[in-house]
Amino acid sequence: MSTILQRLLAAQDKAEVLVQALPWIREFAGQTVVIKYGGNAMVNQELKEAFAHDVLFFYHVGLRPVVVHGGGPQINAMLNKLGIESEFRGGLRVTSEEAMDVVRMVLTGQVQRDLVSLLNQDSPYAVGMSGEDAALLTGRKRYIEIDGEKVDLGQVGDVHEVNPASIHDLLDNGRIPVISTIAMDVEGNGILNVNADTAAAAIASALGASKLLMLTDVEGLYLDWPNKDSLASEISTNQLKELLPKLDSGMKPKMEAALHAIEGGVGAAHVIDGRMAHSMLLEIFTDAGVGTLVTKDK
Repeated sequence: MSTILQRLLAAQDKAEVLVQALPWIREFAGQTVVIKYGGNAMVNQELKEAFAHDVLFFYHVGLRPVVVHGGGPQINAMLNKLGIESEFRGGLRVTSEEAMDVVRMVLTGQVQRDLVSLLNQDSPYAVGMSGEDAALLTGRKRYIEIDGEKVDLGQVGDVHEVNPASIHDLLDNGRIPVISTIAMDVEGNGILNVNADTAAAAIASALGASKLLMLTDVEGLYLDWPNKDSLASEISTNQLKELLPKLDSGMKPKMEAALHAIEGGVGAAHVIDGRMAHSMLLEIFTDAGVGTLVTKDK
């Protein structure tokens, strides 16, 4: 086979992929999509660049992407570097004022800056913002119960309210908001660190997003872990409610966030394997799918 013919056949394959994506591009054009960025996708350089390309693809085919990020690995690394010990109670990190300064610095000053820079390499699309900006996120302190006793986790909170006006302003001006999940304490006691999955779901609901995409380090939701044949490509909210009590501590917050998003009016939630480059494009614009789709019961 000649070199020219090989190139033509490769080009035909690419054209076929674009044609297959057209119905989804047409369906989602103009719709808001909230993406929770985390896991290996935010620590592996190749995956970071692939993620940025996916977000820009969404933008250029007419979607309105909003990125919400955490930064657990980076926070742990900085705390260790500074010699700040982490206390855990009930499996959850207690965030002291000293640790909170590090959380704020890493999320807004490092993780967010890196992603904004990646997205803005060719054109000035992305704008970084914290939940503190324009009172985007307010939160309430989170307490847990251990052996019947109420335990204070420090400056850790749950989302109280989302004020999406500033996000709408950015979207309407053709920008890509990149949000770190620091919330203002509704009681006026400083700032709180909010779980990024929970914050992404609340933001998606407040925006009336058509989709919430959550990147994880697993293939999706297993109905009967560790049986890998039980991977669910789709699950309804009623099915998910029945399954939630059986989920482990790693997957449960993500699936609770997916459930809250659907119940808050989001059209669909996708739990996607972020260890695969361009997994978001495969999930949204092809029949293949690489994760678990959560939908409202009909």
